Amino acid sequence: METTKQIATLRVVGGNLALDFVNTVDGEPAFDHLRDYAGLVAWGGHVGLLSEESVLRLIRKPPVPDAEAAHGRALALRDDLRGIFGAIALGENPPESSLEALRKGECEALDQATLAPKGDGYGWGWPDGEVGSVLWPVVHAAVELLTSGPLHRVKTCAGCHWLFVDESKNRSRRWCTMEVCGTNEKMRRYIARRAARRG
Repeated sequence: METTKQIATLRVVGGNLALDFVNTVDGEPAFDHLRDYAGLVAWGGHVGLLSEESVLRLIRKPPVPDAEAAHGRALALRDDLRGIFGAIALGENPPESSLEALRKGECEALDQATLAPKGDGYGWGWPDGEVGSVLWPVVHAAVELLTSGPLHRVKTCAGCHWLFVDESKNRSRRWCTMEVCGTNEKMRRYIARRAARRG
């Protein structure tokens, strides 16, 4: 399926599940990787929120109208997360309406969660194979980033404008990935220098 193949090539470089969810819009002009319900489900499989079996089942037999509603909720959530973390990356206050939407989403997510062994302790887990299994962990990851940080390390890529957590020691990272956006910027500078020399 074309949607699944296209999602499989999407880079996961945000350093937080919520930021990677925001980064499902790409490029100028913007290309939306979550154009439909199948894209949402495929992304859930791509980042490990859904098993391959669940992805195939949910795409082949979508729970209509739940599928359409889930896709609509996903786009609204992504807009709220972009508003919140985009503002934070710029050193601004996030929109109150987006914070309130996220608070309500977290209440729903925790209502559906179970405490399960994780590492040497316990953590929240969600059932595999449900449409909500994609959105609930995203909401929870966003709230964890907001409440525990490191918010001062949330940045916007200087190349593609994706959001990411800068985990470098001196907080000097400028690109979502050096291999893509960093290399592209170096190439632009090189071409500009050659053109200037010729001029």
